[in-house]
Amino acid sequence: MQHRLTLPSADATARLAATLGAGLAPGDVLLLSGGIGAGKTHFARSLIHSLQEVPEDVPSPTFTLVQVYDTTAGPLWHADLYRLDSPDEVVELGLEEAFEEAICLVEWPDRLGPLAPARTLHLEFADGPEEDARDLTLSWDAPRWDSLRDLAS
Repeated sequence: MQHRLTLPSADATARLAATLGAGLAPGDVLLLSGGIGAGKTHFARSLIHSLQEVPEDVPSPTFTLVQVYDTTAGPLWHADLYRLDSPDEVVELGLEEAFEEAICLVEWPDRLGPLAPARTLHLEFADGPEEDARDLTLSWDAPRWDSLRDLAS
């Protein structure tokens, strides 16, 4: 399945992140794609904040590769795989286990190669028609995400 949205502002992106975050549980994996500056980290930061009782600093994991958060929905791993060269490095990070036991937000998921889990929600961010707007394509195969068809465009 696939659903396309235009998010007219950074605030609209944050609202969508909170809406999606409200329904997440351990074992859910969101794969965030798009170029540098497309809105992946803003989306992830907004989603993480929406699941924290007291929002804390949410740095980009570009250099740490993975940041782990305790949230009201369970453990959440935010990974940025931009600097990885092979799927073997994903194994070293412990992501395969996290895919089963935590909510996972993965930026640059193409680096996962064959390790990308089934049942994921893929979010492809692109620049929108206005400066802060983003075009977003959500795609999935698992029925778990079918309710996303009801998101307003």
